[in-house]
Amino acid sequence: MDAAILEVLAEYEKRGAEEHKRQLQDGLEKWLDQRDEFLISVGPATGQLLNILAKSIQAKTIVELGTSYGYSTVWLAEAARANDGKLISLDKADYKQAYAKERIARAGLTGYVEFRLGDALETLRSLKGPFDFVLVDLWKELYVPCLELFYPELAPGAFIAADNMIYPDVYRESAVEYRKRVRSKPKIDSVLLPVGSGVELSRYDDPLKP
Repeated sequence: MDAAILEVLAEYEKRGAEEHKRQLQDGLEKWLDQRDEFLISVGPATGQLLNILAKSIQAKTIVELGTSYGYSTVWLAEAARANDGKLISLDKADYKQAYAKERIARAGLTGYVEFRLGDALETLRSLKGPFDFVLVDLWKELYVPCLELFYPELAPGAFIAADNMIYPDVYRESAVEYRKRVRSKPKIDSVLLPVGSGVELSRYDDPLKP
């Protein structure tokens, strides 16, 4: 990765470390009340995993469900650039996407990201595949409804990465529901990886699908 991208990622990680200290001091209840103010990123290990996977399959169309403040967006956009592809990033918070856009520009990745602002379910209904890679990292009650919408649009060999499958505990019920649902889908192989906050990594393989 070039210096501009590494600098932006380092700034995100510094912010994340400072916010983690605040979370430990304030407690979970206060953090939940103020969660929109926090970065809540996938972290460097998961970011690198996403980047490597997207590059390994030369993903041309990457979909990010949950831009938030744009940390994972940078990792995925860098992969999109390497693959001569594009990243479509969805979020309903305009101030979060504005923050992400500024960092993406500083990283030199603007031309590889298409930001979509609005309700994730409505936006997904308007998108047409095939999708080569999907990151699911938005409010947890939306994981299963989103899966039902993007599953028919997956390309053969596509990866789905769903974050927060182990931590935080408050989302455990939704995480278990998502894992059961994705593993019940035809042509899906899926495994829980203890990386970062826990990633359910699923691969769609339908050689008969055009």
